[in-house]
Amino acid sequence: MTEKTKKAARKLVIQLSETELELIATDIVDLKVDAVVNAASEDLKLGSGVTEAILEMGGPSIQKECKRIGHTPVGSAVMTGAGQLNVKQVIHAVGPHMGEGDEDRKLSSAVRSALALADRNGLRTIALPAISTGDFGFPMDRCARITLTEVHRYLQGGSKLERVVLALYNEETFEIFKRELRRGFR
Repeated sequence: MTEKTKKAARKLVIQLSETELELIATDIVDLKVDAVVNAASEDLKLGSGVTEAILEMGGPSIQKECKRIGHTPVGSAVMTGAGQLNVKQVIHAVGPHMGEGDEDRKLSSAVRSALALADRNGLRTIALPAISTGDFGFPMDRCARITLTEVHRYLQGGSKLERVVLALYNEETFEIFKRELRRGFR
């Protein structure tokens, strides 16, 4: 695994097999990727945090598509168009609420589902937030460890994804993910 760090942009990039894994402190809606992942609720109603930014920037067509889909269970992901966002698709991944039980497995499943959905649909670049850490109350360090491990496992299985970006909203989140990445995949 090779590593290069660009300090000015608060960005860390490593190569995993044929795929670039990038950690960056940025707003997910500002990235140039094929798909952004929305940290969704089961009812697919866009509300606060990442979902609010996606709704504001993408417009009402995304929520209309979500309403047509209706529901998706915890640990799964569905895809909609991107409205006015500068990406091709939005993948809505449903992570767990802290305290509902079996949270680690459910978060792993949500991350894996989002990656697989992008891969199956021929997308080459995807950006994921720290799923379940906002209103759902998932601890950031656990999310970092699980997300990084799941991305690593998924890419080891062979993928056409060329770039996976973990869009980390602030410096503190970036530092937590960077620390977990340096600890290695478990």
